[in-house]
Amino acid sequence: MFKNYIKIAWRNIIRYKTNSVLNILGLAIGLVSVMLIALYIQNELSYDTQFDQAEQIYRVNMKGKMGDNSFYAGYTPPPAGDALVDQFPEIESATRIYQPDNTKLTYEGGARPKVFNESEILAVDPNFLEVLSYPLQRGDAATCLQEPNSIVITPQIAEKYFGDTDPLGKTLAYGDDKKPLQVTGVFEDLTQYPASVKFDVLMPMANFNDVTYFNWSWVWLNMATYVKLFPQASVNPKNLANLESRFPEMLKVQAAPAFERIGQPFDEFIEKGNYWELHLQPLSKIHLYSQGITSSITEQHDIKSLYILGVIALFIVILACVNFMNLSTVQSVKRSKEIGIRKVLGSQRKQLIKQFMTEVLCYTFFAAGLACITVVLILPVFNGLTGKDLHIQAFFNGNIILLLIGIIVFTALLAGMYPAFFLTSFNPIRALKGKAAKSTNSSFIRNGLVVFQFSIAITLIICTLVVFSQLRYTQQKDLGFEKEHILVINNTESLGNSEASFKEELTALTGVETASSSSGMLTRGEFGDFYTPKATADEPNIATDISLSSYLVDDVFIQTLDLEVKAGRGFDKRFNDSLSVILNETAAAQIGWKNPIGKQIRYPGGNMEYYTVVGVLKDFNLESLHTPIQPFALFAQASQSYDTRTSFISLKISGENTEIVISEVQNLWETYSESTPFEYSFLDEDLAYAYQEDQRLASLFTVFTILAIFVACLGLFGLIAFTAQQRTKEIGVRKVLGASIGSIVKLLAINFLKLVVLALILSVPVAWFAMDNWLQDFAYRIDIPIWAFFAAGALSLAIALLTVSFQAIKAAAVNPIKSLRTE
Repeated sequence: MFKNYIKIAWRNIIRYKTNSVLNILGLAIGLVSVMLIALYIQNELSYDTQFDQAEQIYRVNMKGKMGDNSFYAGYTPPPAGDALVDQFPEIESATRIYQPDNTKLTYEGGARPKVFNESEILAVDPNFLEVLSYPLQRGDAATCLQEPNSIVITPQIAEKYFGDTDPLGKTLAYGDDKKPLQVTGVFEDLTQYPASVKFDVLMPMANFNDVTYFNWSWVWLNMATYVKLFPQASVNPKNLANLESRFPEMLKVQAAPAFERIGQPFDEFIEKGNYWELHLQPLSKIHLYSQGITSSITEQHDIKSLYILGVIALFIVILACVNFMNLSTVQSVKRSKEIGIRKVLGSQRKQLIKQFMTEVLCYTFFAAGLACITVVLILPVFNGLTGKDLHIQAFFNGNIILLLIGIIVFTALLAGMYPAFFLTSFNPIRALKGKAAKSTNSSFIRNGLVVFQFSIAITLIICTLVVFSQLRYTQQKDLGFEKEHILVINNTESLGNSEASFKEELTALTGVETASSSSGMLTRGEFGDFYTPKATADEPNIATDISLSSYLVDDVFIQTLDLEVKAGRGFDKRFNDSLSVILNETAAAQIGWKNPIGKQIRYPGGNMEYYTVVGVLKDFNLESLHTPIQPFALFAQASQSYDTRTSFISLKISGENTEIVISEVQNLWETYSESTPFEYSFLDEDLAYAYQEDQRLASLFTVFTILAIFVACLGLFGLIAFTAQQRTKEIGVRKVLGASIGSIVKLLAINFLKLVVLALILSVPVAWFAMDNWLQDFAYRIDIPIWAFFAAGALSLAIALLTVSFQAIKAAAVNPIKSLRTE
């Protein structure tokens, strides 16, 4: 019997070609969307799951508050790991990660030296690969990082420096002093192992003196620390909570000497309402559940983006199924006599239901096959949109295969149940007279499905417009500094004492207006530490502590970035500014100074120096608009109050003949530094990179919104075709009586446009709620624009009118004599 069902289904698919193509195309689009989004979500959810005993591994996060400033970061002080292992028997081991400033590697074993700046270098403890088991193709995880002069690299780095030769035992020189490091291990291709900590090169922590120097400090937060718990502690939430509850007592003892050393007795620090806390975050939660936790070492996304994409995929599948239902009701007009004859000849309703469900399964499997081929073809494009390296092999995962089979069956059932029961409900006598479909009372359901389809499509249109409006706002908002035509040269610390001469020669180049050096640069990170404002007789009630981010800068930094000095002055060569500081408005306000000029702050982290405030800057955004403006300061380079071991030179260029200017800058660089590659970027590009994830989300919104609209239009196309078939004789009579094609098109189209307007009304609150929640992730955001709703409504009406008009004109243009003969 089933074989017979298949044969009849195939005949009907061939017989009703147009209907079959539209059904298969709509279902295929839905399945393509689901497959692509499933690949993306599966990749995101698989982060950090490949490690041995991953459920026992946790990142140690630090949450702190000083005065009005608070933070939550994936960083810890250097001694935190050892202290946790020593104090708590539940913790088996700890390992640390440090991000060094210098990124230059040199290989001198070939015909000519190979020198590159590698952006993904990490320094780690010797047991790093025993805690986080990144797979090695060469070398021993237990020993490859034991010696200070060792280095472990990825296959990409091995090929880059050594070509096809065996990298083990080869020597790479690190940094400007060319410290020799021997290759002791080569990883597997890590692009196939989704992990929140990404790198190309690992080096032993012992190579970095600043880490060793700060081993006493509980306020120098530049390390990521991971701990591995014994199984009984990690699997039992009560045990884990009990473990965390004992951290404050440990900190009270361990951190007290460090706070005393910087002039901040720990007990007094806590009594002021401040806090200094350690928390454990499961390894599996780092990638998607780290909102509000700062870290430049880990790759962190937002779980909400997966929810959004998952909902979009579900909606598009439902749209495709609704489209199938509508097209099936169109086909019912043609097949009503077939159903009547089958019933008269004795076919039971359950047999007819099986027949129609078999047809639906055939449509679905054809659509699934087309979807698989489409996914293979467009996966490279999708990878470009998402920044992923997804492979079709991921589908050969048991869970993914079960998911796809489930989706196919779900789609078949959802798309087929209504048509099967609807078509088989026809009265055989009325069906043989061709009146069964006309007499059905299902117009409410069909209209409701159209409203549902367009509600989803319009919601996606509104969301897409709002997302792009926020991105445009981030690009156009006055950030408080000049971002256009600012060329940033990296790694200028490698020039050493020649940096000042290099900067001076840069200003002589045609097209270069100013050249400024600084220890940090916008979006690149900054130095942060605690400071103590000095109370004065006129303003005694001020904050006792403040946390400041800062740069060391020269006297033209403010001029180069066109920062606005609200009070006082900038740094000037005519003054000795070695003990001067310039604050931003937020810092001055948090301290509580009404007139900050001439006031002083003390830096406990240095030599207890007092710095006099000589200027106040108008607030500007150091990071993206996701982050609120924090207290910030500029210190003169002459102060030498701290050393970040990084330096940048920023050039304000005219904007004309940019390529020539870059070429001349590079030529000058190469006369000063033959061993360090010339690297540069433009400040506006650096800022755009900070919104890369938002841009990708916007692109995905756009793609899937277009697909949703297309599928919704297929459904509308099916319903207008159904209506036109039902009213064929009416159309013929009207034409005989003199009705124009335009009036008939209006007659057919007006009710459908009303449905689209209803869909618009229903979609507005849903889209408003969704976008209001999404915008909460931005510290500075737009108000949801009213024009987006009008634009979405106008666009959806135009698309619907175009879809309806095509079929309506086709029906109205039929010869009325032919129309009158239909019954």
